[in-house]
Amino acid sequence: MKKFLNDIRMPNKNISLKKKIINTLLVFFFGILLGIVSKWLDNLSINDSIWWQYIIDVIDLKNVLSSFSIWLFIALLISVYSKTPLRSSINVFLFFVGMTISYHLYTILFSGFNPKYYMMIWYTLTVISPFLAYICWYAKADSKISIVISALIISVMIISCFSIGSWYLYLNSIIDLLIFIGVIFVLYIKPKNTLFSLAIGTFIAYLIRLFI
Repeated sequence: MKKFLNDIRMPNKNISLKKKIINTLLVFFFGILLGIVSKWLDNLSINDSIWWQYIIDVIDLKNVLSSFSIWLFIALLISVYSKTPLRSSINVFLFFVGMTISYHLYTILFSGFNPKYYMMIWYTLTVISPFLAYICWYAKADSKISIVISALIISVMIISCFSIGSWYLYLNSIIDLLIFIGVIFVLYIKPKNTLFSLAIGTFIAYLIRLFI
């Protein structure tokens, strides 16, 4: 099994323990920071006369961090650019742990309510994230299995970034389009691989919407 996986993508284990710990801690604290910033923006009443709030409004940062697709994109970045599939699992898991807990605590402490049912969705995603990250790590390679994994990722992103039905495909927002393009760029290996993944991913996305 190990040889089979290594044939898909070879892990890079040439990294010191110190660097592993530092990288993982940075990812964890990045998650904490984004969780706090996301909830802080939810509570912020934008005043366009204040220059930094005007910038937030112009780039629509509130809605960016409210989009499910941006969190999937960040998780994908962490996953495929980790050195090994195991480190991918650890890093993505700790990112979501930091993000969900800081968001939840900020909501309780500063917003005055406990969105426990909403947070259960994110805690469930956090629990399964290491397994998904482990698989996603193998998408960044030149193999048939990588094309299939990339196609599955793309199908999820199509559903997240677009409104689709049996015979239509509508863009949700410019931000979602940029995120989707970013996903294609991150997964890119060769033009042929990308085209296959896009075709398969689009087909899967339509099937999912057709039956679910």
